[in-house]
Amino acid sequence: MTGASALYVGGVFHTRLRPRRHRLKYRVFWLMLDLDEIDVLHRRLKTFSRGRFNLMGFYDRDHGDGSGAPLRAQIVARLAEAGIDVGSGAIRLLTMPRVLGFVFNPISLYYCHRPDGRLAAMVYEVTSTFGERRSYVLPVPAAEADDDRFRQQADKRLYVSPFMGMEMDYVFRGRPPGETLSLAIDGRDAQGLLIATAMTGRRHPLTDRALVAAALSMPLLTLKVVAAIHWEALKLWLKRTPLTRKPAPEPGVLVL
Repeated sequence: MTGASALYVGGVFHTRLRPRRHRLKYRVFWLMLDLDEIDVLHRRLKTFSRGRFNLMGFYDRDHGDGSGAPLRAQIVARLAEAGIDVGSGAIRLLTMPRVLGFVFNPISLYYCHRPDGRLAAMVYEVTSTFGERRSYVLPVPAAEADDDRFRQQADKRLYVSPFMGMEMDYVFRGRPPGETLSLAIDGRDAQGLLIATAMTGRRHPLTDRALVAAALSMPLLTLKVVAAIHWEALKLWLKRTPLTRKPAPEPGVLVL
């Protein structure tokens, strides 16, 4: 095992309350990648590579602005735009890797730490099936960092589903992952809570054996994520959940 990087195996849970109740639950796994450790992992692991095909892979261009520029520099720049300076602190990305060359991440999480290890900010990188991406950069107050928990809120700025409008906000609640992963995301509109989502997982060492086991237990995971999104959309449509119109992208939305 190298440093802070790890494998998290768990699940995603989602409940929609209105106007038709709808629930989903899927098993998934994520990699927690310290952005300063990825090259070390590339050299150490046989089943994980940076920038080339493997059982599991990581490409910088799958994240950030899509340019392939070093990802840490991109995130540091985004933090600076929000007035946040993490200096030499660790930036750790929780994301699904490419699996046999294919990847799609509805959301990737950057845990951005101060040099003393306390959490300074979260960056929520949301990518839609419409080929657009938006990052929400949110500071973690010092008092919450000391308490090892955070609660953050942001207005919705990316159209991600034809069954949800733009007049919403998100509430994020969680803590930096340790032996377990726990993050809750609530979507609220003018009537109150509309959707409740949770990501949970348990930490495993990032080894070839663990990666192979994850791939065998959840084969073609990232391809199944895309299939599941469309399958759940079909079920919502069959429930006659009202559709919304996709607006023009707002400023700050990257068209991939």
